[in-house]
Amino acid sequence: MKKLLLLTLPFVAVFAGLWLLRTPDTDPAAMTDKYTNAQSRFVENTEGLRVHYREGGNPEGAPIIFVHGTSASLHTWAPLTERLGEDYRIITYTQPGHGLTGPHPRDDYSYTGMAEALDLVTEELGLDHFTLGGNSMGGWVAWRYALANPTRINALILLDASGMPLRAGEEAPPLNLGFKLLQTPFGRMLMQNYTPRPLVAKSARQTVSVQSVMDEAAIDRYWELIRLPGNRRAAALGAMADRDAHYADHVGEITAPTLILWGAEDQLIFASAAKTFDERLPNAHVIVYDGVGHIPMEEAPDRTASDIDAFLQAVLEPQLELQQ
Repeated sequence: MKKLLLLTLPFVAVFAGLWLLRTPDTDPAAMTDKYTNAQSRFVENTEGLRVHYREGGNPEGAPIIFVHGTSASLHTWAPLTERLGEDYRIITYTQPGHGLTGPHPRDDYSYTGMAEALDLVTEELGLDHFTLGGNSMGGWVAWRYALANPTRINALILLDASGMPLRAGEEAPPLNLGFKLLQTPFGRMLMQNYTPRPLVAKSARQTVSVQSVMDEAAIDRYWELIRLPGNRRAAALGAMADRDAHYADHVGEITAPTLILWGAEDQLIFASAAKTFDERLPNAHVIVYDGVGHIPMEEAPDRTASDIDAFLQAVLEPQLELQQ
């Protein structure tokens, strides 16, 4: 018995140490206090999906809804809200499994679950027609939504959007540390329990080319919101969600005017994907930014806002006249 105890003690010590080293969840009330502002609102459906959204800018302006990417939140759009808000009504929201929205009540991180949140916000605000923009996974949600709801979309803005296949002979992008971990079952298990701030910082900084946007406050925001109860599990489930790759073959059915913006240094989705979108979309315009990574709205907000404004000035007036 004594020998068995001696053999068991090291394993108990190891497991106890691992338990103590687990990264704890953050407190929802504290995070709500820290990461909401006067424009923040929450809307909830009967199933318990509760979405954090913000409405800002010019209430009389043409509405634009922006959809963020994986691991981010509505906060990523603050630079564009500031720059475009004088002329446009800007709506941003946090997708299920992210930020203050938190997990989807059905653990649905497919297009259906993500579109459910977008519909909830548009219904709350009474929006029938709008410009829809999205970055990364949010770009995928945006173009899928445009496919499913063609009469509602005045214009489409894709910023380093996901969903296109690699081009012939092209190798997969290197990704960042966090995305690499989410590719394996062990990594997904690990990240649900151990999410040290240095891991989040490294992943965030690998995502951008303009390093200054990932300052300490930004890293804190990513680290604290990913640790909101249920969000780390949602990240693991989202990494395994079916992205319906075959819909890439139907993207050419989107007739809405489309602006495609891309960072030339993107290491999560190569800028070559912009060319694929351009080849498949019948009414698209592409701009690629040198020296910019995966999130141009933060890395190059002046250029991004200016290009979006010029695009919308050219395409919205004819669209709005048709709707009147």
